[in-house]
Amino acid sequence: METIKRKLPVFFIILTLTLSIVLIIPGMLFAQEDETTEEEIAEPEPEELIFETKLPKIQAKEGETFIFNFDVAYKAGDEPFGIEEGKSEKTFDITVDYPTGWIAAVASGSTEATAINLKFNSRESLRLMAIPLVQQEPGEYDFKVTFKSAIEGDTLEGSIEFTAVAPPTYEISLTTKTGMLSTELTSGKDNHYKLIVTNNSSTSVENISLSSTEPKGWRVSFDKDKIESMEAGEKIEIDVTINPPEKTIAGDYMLTFKASSENSNSSIDLRATVETPTIWGIVGIGIIVVVIIGVAVIFARLGRR
Repeated sequence: METIKRKLPVFFIILTLTLSIVLIIPGMLFAQEDETTEEEIAEPEPEELIFETKLPKIQAKEGETFIFNFDVAYKAGDEPFGIEEGKSEKTFDITVDYPTGWIAAVASGSTEATAINLKFNSRESLRLMAIPLVQQEPGEYDFKVTFKSAIEGDTLEGSIEFTAVAPPTYEISLTTKTGMLSTELTSGKDNHYKLIVTNNSSTSVENISLSSTEPKGWRVSFDKDKIESMEAGEKIEIDVTINPPEKTIAGDYMLTFKASSENSNSSIDLRATVETPTIWGIVGIGIIVVVIIGVAVIFARLGRR
């Protein structure tokens, strides 16, 4: 019995050590798993391209160049900008997708850029220049700039889009049907003359009015002095009636015709040569003949004396 009593403390000590080891080992294993998990979370964030622009959509007048300013950054995560040691720059190829009838390119300073070197965690300021090669229909035109890593096997890529808004253009023109800016008129009569109004705008034009400036006492009227609407490319013939007073002295006179709308206007100057009516020409000739005869009679009488 004494032997058994002596062995019991040793047994309890061994049992206690065994249980402690059993309980400690799982805790150590879980701790290792937690450390591994923490290490996985702490992995560096992937690299990316970030684009920024204040004006992704702009409008310009006809024929002008559309200029879009933008910044591109090569970085990882939300870290503040600043060159980091151990990170080298990367070369990116630049491509621009643009609509038919346009030409567009990315520029750095005054130089066109088809590729660019970007330093890690830094920002580069560039601009897209888009030029319409032909007159564009009013509307919106989309452009896409893409940066792609030039390193083989590297899939880093990013893009930014812009929109050019082409506004309507307004232009009406006033011409003569004959193409000449001179005509002959007979005083005291209605003389008809043809004008042509053309809408050269890219859209319809509303409320076009016709007016004239003529010498004092002359009467000028239009068969249409108001045109409610004209479609793009449409032409309308206008009949003008010009009546110089009967006693207008023969000679050259100037008249001005004008077509006006809210967005555009056009005018022409017409030189009008006034001729006296045939009847007055006959009367004039008769007067001259009478004067000549009278003078001849006077000389004949004076010769007899």
